[in-house]
Amino acid sequence: MTTTPVPLALATDLLTGAEWGPARIRELFQLAADIKSRPSHYRGALNGRFLALILEKPSLRTRVTFQVGMESMGGSAVLLDHTITRLGERESIPDVARNLSRWVQGIVARVFEQSELEQLAEYASIPVINALSDLYHPCQGYADFFTLEERFGSLRGVKLAYIGDGNNVCHSLLLTGARVGAEVRVATPPGYEPQAAIVAEARVAARETHSKIELFTSAADAVAGAQAIYTDVWTSMGQEQEAAAREKIFAPYQITPSLFELAAPGAVFLHCLPAHRESEVTGTVIDSARSVVFEQAENRLHVQKAILLMLLS
Repeated sequence: MTTTPVPLALATDLLTGAEWGPARIRELFQLAADIKSRPSHYRGALNGRFLALILEKPSLRTRVTFQVGMESMGGSAVLLDHTITRLGERESIPDVARNLSRWVQGIVARVFEQSELEQLAEYASIPVINALSDLYHPCQGYADFFTLEERFGSLRGVKLAYIGDGNNVCHSLLLTGARVGAEVRVATPPGYEPQAAIVAEARVAARETHSKIELFTSAADAVAGAQAIYTDVWTSMGQEQEAAAREKIFAPYQITPSLFELAAPGAVFLHCLPAHRESEVTGTVIDSARSVVFEQAENRLHVQKAILLMLLS
């Protein structure tokens, strides 16, 4: 017997992170906290659910946390490895989306281009979740601010300084930080700023939550008095040909102990990982007691389990 897919209008996607407002993010964080404290309570929450996990890029945290997350709640994850053959090369993205909609209840995709996610969502009748694209990394941003809430108790007015490339992680920190009431400061070399349209979107959200978004070219100015210092690799996957040039351009933006001294007392260091020690951050910072990078990595599991429950159950 043929099963008709759920109508497209009923599907809910997480493609940028901007889809969810402050109330929805608060619900997410409360659920993630409960999942973290009572994992056994959710053991069968996704019984009979199947997730397609599409990976165009190598992955440690994304693959393990989504797969473990599904299976720990009674569901199953099917890996579609596209690290050699790009998504859409062997079969069109619309056809992939239509096929998967007949077999599984959700799609998680880690892709090179945001347009691929948008195509999947357009033709799929099931939720599509962005596990990283060239423009956004919403699951990471949610896990980051969940981690900061655990550390500081509240996100209202927490000052986060992101230092480095205005990339996908930076975009998600801006969009999420504005919605949770944090103050996000971004320091980049000239020409490497986050996209102006995304900054503008974050500032609109910040006005509603009485938050603040600031851009700098000076790392020291951004870090001064901040409670959280965040960086990412200077060269993302797909930019390898720029690596040597970027090393020189970004050298003044390295997170060092002396830069960290400008932060507020009790400030913490964050990194989405993988990290290049002695490049964007010194080993003395990332391996110090002030680093919460592995708490972030752990919280990817709990936050993503909450996302899966909210979209698939």
